[in-house]
Amino acid sequence: MNLETTIKSIIRDIPDFPMPGILFKDLTPILKNPALCLEITEAFVQLLRPLKPDALVALESRGFWFALMVSTRLNIPMIPVRKPGKLPYKTIGEEYQLEYGTNRVEMHIDALKEKSRVIILDDLLATGGTAEATSKLVERQKCEVLAFAFLVELTALNGKDRLSKFSDNIITLTKY
Repeated sequence: MNLETTIKSIIRDIPDFPMPGILFKDLTPILKNPALCLEITEAFVQLLRPLKPDALVALESRGFWFALMVSTRLNIPMIPVRKPGKLPYKTIGEEYQLEYGTNRVEMHIDALKEKSRVIILDDLLATGGTAEATSKLVERQKCEVLAFAFLVELTALNGKDRLSKFSDNIITLTKY
């Protein structure tokens, strides 16, 4: 069984979560399988190492699941991007649109060294709003988005369209 097939066999569908009409892809069962987590980490490392990134930017909170393991294997910093009020030092932030309102992400003002080449990693690419806002934060710190990496992509939601203006290199391990 290949990695994508294995991942799909473990992800469970939760109907009507977080609201009626949504079919939620629950990735948490993956975390109960340490061997699979290591395999996912290794797949990311093999795909990202040739890009020679300077930092890995991870999105709260599920992006953290694999980002720290991947960044340590690549020997680069992991930079957390979080919801408002969660980071203890001075931050910059970016608002983004949701179907039902707005949200905001923040990173420390000194998170990235200028001209860093950055990969943005998250668990799931849906509409791309969070990753797009994160890309704007990276650019505001005068850095380059080399690529995006996701465990899962929901292709029907066309999240890639919002991200391609930052980088055409969009890596996903599993597609629905």
